[in-house]
Formats: sequence, structure tokens, C-alpha cells
Amino acid sequence: MNTVSLTDVASYLPGEPVPAEFYTEYPGAEDKLRDHPMFKVPPLRHHVAADETNADMIERAVQPLIERHGRAEIRNVDVLLVHSQVPDLPFVGAGTEVARRLGLHPEWLIDVANAGCASFVYMLKLARRLLTTTDARTALICNAQSAAGQWFTQSEVRRLAQAAIPGDGCGVGYVTTSAGAPVLDVETRHIGAYAGDMTVMLDDGRKYWEPGESQLRIGFTEAGVAKVLARGNRLVPEVVTDLCGRLGVATTEIDVFITNQPNRTFLRNWREALQLPAERHLHTFDQCGNLFGAAIPITLDRAIRSQHLEDGDLVVLGGFAHAGDFAGAVAIRWHGGPG
Repeated sequence: MNTVSLTDVASYLPGEPVPAEFYTEYPGAEDKLRDHPMFKVPPLRHHVAADETNADMIERAVQPLIERHGRAEIRNVDVLLVHSQVPDLPFVGAGTEVARRLGLHPEWLIDVANAGCASFVYMLKLARRLLTTTDARTALICNAQSAAGQWFTQSEVRRLAQAAIPGDGCGVGYVTTSAGAPVLDVETRHIGAYAGDMTVMLDDGRKYWEPGESQLRIGFTEAGVAKVLARGNRLVPEVVTDLCGRLGVATTEIDVFITNQPNRTFLRNWREALQLPAERHLHTFDQCGNLFGAAIPITLDRAIRSQHLEDGDLVVLGGFAHAGDFAGAVAIRWHGGPG
């Protein structure tokens, strides 16, 4: 079997940082969830521009990979996997537009609609499988998150506790059949029992494509948030522990741990459950908020560029999606790479 490595990552954050005051000083409606630990406001986040698309962000995020590896090498990728948290168009994923802009002609092009905040892990698993069972030798995996500057800045949604948490951004990974930073193993779980627990709401009861004036928002309730909090606290440590068990290492041996970052409560609970000190669990929540699926590659890129990773480090990426319908973790043995 070919060894598959996460050879490089890159990222892009749109615009200037947006301060918490953009939300906290806004005349707010009464929201029972405002003081819930799930909705503690990060100091900063980034918002896409009004005309900025997922494909725009991916194109910009890939530029450092082109600079480091050469345009010809990136253009020759065999596999393109793309996850967009909010699609730019109905029916159409961003993958084909990304291929057009970057001049790619991949044998495999998949817009990954599921796995949400842990989709980078899932796409690494898909890429690894394709690179070990087909003639494909290189893959580009892309996570774009653009909901913060679109959904959550709507005039009525902006008043709600949920609005101040998300941020926008894009992270991409270059995966190759090489031994540079080998993917050691991946643990994933699709949990159908929790499907449908993630909902969106419109106050007038219409379907989202029907004409109307109410604004689309996530359907958080106190009971629903309590369930998600309990599931998230359990799922991520479970998949990470099972992954480490198969590798024959203790969770305390993880050198660098990076997850999705819904809020500080999850971040604290996950590292405590795995008995990891805070300095080994890296995140960008205070600078970027909840980046959904883009959080893992963006934080990993920042960790690499700031030299938080050392040669031989055991790096574990993990997370869960939506209301708990997916959870996954991947282990990588880091061996340098472009700085």
C-alpha cells in the first residue's frame, strides 16, 4: 500500500478582523441562549465581502501551495475534494468552478456535502483511499466557510446569540503519495441517529426557497443545545481515544491536537478528557471564531508557519459535525515540510 502524506496546507482569511462589538453593541432581541456557555463571544472573526464566494476564497487559499510547489504540480492533481459550508448556488457545488479557475483536470472531483465541521478529516480519509486504491497520486482538499458574513449578519439574525460566534475563512490541503508527513490512521463515524437534529428556521414557516421576508437562522433551542453539548463532549474524545488505541499510543502522547472550534467550552472539555495541556491543543477561536469545517486546516497552517510543529510530532486532527451526526479523527506523523 502506498504511504499517503498531508504534504502541505495553506489558508486564507477574508477582510479585516471584525470585533465583538459588531454584535454586542447591536440593539439585541431577547435571547434565552445569550448567556449559555455555547455562545461565549470570541473577540474577533472575519467576514467574507458581499461579493466574495467560496470559489474566490479557495482560489486565494491555494496560492501559497502554487508558490511552494509550482503551478504545474498543483494543476496536475488527480483528486479534488471540496466542502463548502454554505453553497454559493443551489444545485451546484464549488468544485467545478475551482477546477476551472485553477486550471485543474482531476480524474476525481467530489463536492463533499456531509461531515460539516469535521469534513477536513473525512476528506483526508477519502483522499487516502483514492490514492491507495487507484492510479491517483495527488489530491487537493478544500474547506470554505462563508456563513458568518452572509447568514449571521442579517439584520434580525445579528441580534441573536448564535450570530457572534462564526467566522469566515478557507483552508486547503495538498495530499500526496509520499512519506513526508504520513497519515497513520483515520477514525470516522456516521451516526444516523442524530441526523436531522441540525435544523434551520424561518419564522413564517415557509421553505427556504419560497418568497418571504423572514430571515434564515439555525434552529437552536435550549433543549437542543444541551443535547449537542453532551454529544460533542463525548464524541470527539471517543474517536481520538479509539484512534490512538489502534496506533498503540496513549492520548497523552499526542504532541499537537487540532479540532474544530465551536466554542471555548468544547475546547476545554476535549483536552481535559484526553489529558492534554492547553499548549498542545491549538486553536484560533479568539482570532477567528467558529470557522466550521475550515477551522482544522486554518489552525494547522498557522501552527506550521509559526513553527509550533517539530519533526516527528504526532499530530491529531479531530472534530464532530452538526448536531453529532459525524465524528472523526486522523493521526499524522509530521516530518517538516515547507515553512
